[in-house]
Amino acid sequence: MEFSQLYDHAKKKRNPREVSPFISAGSVAAAILTNNGNVYTGVSIDTACTLGTCAERNAVANMITNGENQIVKLVCVFDDGSIVSPCGACREYLMQLHPENHRMQILQDLPAGQTTTLKELLPEWWGVRRFAESTNTNQSSGAPVTPAYHNRSKKHE
Repeated sequence: MEFSQLYDHAKKKRNPREVSPFISAGSVAAAILTNNGNVYTGVSIDTACTLGTCAERNAVANMITNGENQIVKLVCVFDDGSIVSPCGACREYLMQLHPENHRMQILQDLPAGQTTTLKELLPEWWGVRRFAESTNTNQSSGAPVTPAYHNRSKKHE
C-alpha cells in the first residue's frame, strides 16, 4: 500500500469534536499498515485530567484487538491535514510491540515522499537486548514476547 492511500485512511478518520465538556477527540488521526497488509486507524482523545490517548496508541489498540503487533508503515495526520510525527511516548510504545517495528516507515512529508524509520527516531533504544534475550514466543506472530511482569524490578538496560 502506498503512503498516499494510508494517508487517506487516516484523513477520513479525522473528525475534531467535543465529546463532553471535558473530552475532545479526533484532532489527530493515525493509520498503521501491518505486515499482514491490514490497516488500523485511531484518533486522539484529549481529556481535562490529562489521561487522554494519542491517535497512534488508539490505532495500535485496534490492531492488538485484532491479533496483530507488527507495523510496517505509520501515518499521523493533524486536524489541518498536515503530517505529524509520533510523540516520544508513542515512539516507545510502538518500539515495544515487536522486534521488527524499528524498521517501520513513518511518513514525514507526503508530496516529497519523505519518510523516516522508528529506529531513526529512537536510535539507541534501551530494549534491543531484552528482545534478543527473550525466550518466550507469541503463538500468533512468532514474535519474542517478554511478559509485562517479567524483570519488573530490574533497571532498564
